[in-house]
Amino acid sequence: MNAPSAPDSATHSATHSAANSADRPDLPSGSHPASHTAGQANERLPKSGAFQRFWCTRVLSSLSFQMLAVAMGWHIYALTKSAFALGIVGLAQFLPMFVLTLVVGHVADRYDRRRIAAVCQTIECAAAAVFALGTWGGWIDAPVIYLLAACVGAARAFEGPAIASLLPAVVSRAQLPRATAWSTSANQAAQIVGPALGGLLYGIGAAPAYLGCALSFAAAMVLVSSIPLHAKPAMRTPVTLESVFSGIRFIFREPVILGALSLDLFAVLFGGATALLPVFARDFLNTGPLGLGLLRSASAVGALAGTLWLARFPLKHRPGFAMFCGVIVFGVATAVFGLSHQYIVSLLALVVLGASDVISVVVRLSLVQLRTPDEMLGRVSAVNSLFVGTSNQLGEFESGVTAGWWGARPAVLAGGIATVAVALLWMRFFPELKRTRSLERDGEHRAG
Repeated sequence: MNAPSAPDSATHSATHSAANSADRPDLPSGSHPASHTAGQANERLPKSGAFQRFWCTRVLSSLSFQMLAVAMGWHIYALTKSAFALGIVGLAQFLPMFVLTLVVGHVADRYDRRRIAAVCQTIECAAAAVFALGTWGGWIDAPVIYLLAACVGAARAFEGPAIASLLPAVVSRAQLPRATAWSTSANQAAQIVGPALGGLLYGIGAAPAYLGCALSFAAAMVLVSSIPLHAKPAMRTPVTLESVFSGIRFIFREPVILGALSLDLFAVLFGGATALLPVFARDFLNTGPLGLGLLRSASAVGALAGTLWLARFPLKHRPGFAMFCGVIVFGVATAVFGLSHQYIVSLLALVVLGASDVISVVVRLSLVQLRTPDEMLGRVSAVNSLFVGTSNQLGEFESGVTAGWWGARPAVLAGGIATVAVALLWMRFFPELKRTRSLERDGEHRAG
């Protein structure tokens, strides 16, 4: 089994958990961790100029995408009145990600990740601008929405691994677990504001909503281009067939990482209620675009609360078991949402859903970043992005298809039950994940 390179012993010699190491700043060679307080790293991280730019980039890019998702969802459902069409939008975004998985990881490992992200955000900005122009001109129809959704999906296929693998070059290794939680909070903050803002702007008109997306993508592009790096990029390796598939092979040799990725994939694949929110908002809860935006924001409110809690109190013991518990609660909350007839109950169910889901997100991202060598991080992050994209976009397609067959409520209820079943099965399939005591391999060995 090829393990990641050993971390600096000065940084990790006095801890049994990688989460604990997030409480300390990066230490110079030969220094002892006891001489540095936990509060120093906590204070330095949010004040770091590089990390502030990175965090704002994540916020703006996610904000744009969330606004775009609300606008596309309401737009396609208003045009077609079809839950299946909502699923096709998700499939259109997933297919480019699936086809490009092996390519995007190698690109992220060989080229400046800031430039990759900037190019992708420029393409997303252009797609949003075309949406705005087409809406003003009156020539936007369902096939055009599917095509533009595919363009956005292709850009995000490259942007995701580039941004995810950029973080270890922005902060020190000791700060990485806490930085991951803060980075996740950026997404959740955007998922709170983005859908509500997108719904509010769409209530004014579709074109203003799309124009807002374009401007936000443009701001993200400017910020990511200006991020200074804490660490130099890894040396480029020659492109070979073996190196292209090395990320997949690495994951399959690591049962803890494989278990975390696959658990998150199947849980969100079956529990993807968000694709059907336009149906629930319009047909069951009798609300409009703003109400839909608030529904999409509700899960992010819970997730933001969860990430802020984890940033303050990192997972120090048995993170794998905590991930399983979070997925089970996620499934139960999904089922409650499917059964709800009251708007406030639906909002609360989505808040709980988001809070439980963030545990899975933070554990998965931390395992990938802390147990993967930097020279392979882009390729492994690309596979991680494929798993995430599969669970999100393909999950939206699955939800649209099952809702077309059975109806929206039975589809969401069945998905919640299937999510709980997957978590229970994965406890048996991946006992290493359930028993893991640390996010990082080095801490795992000492904890044992």
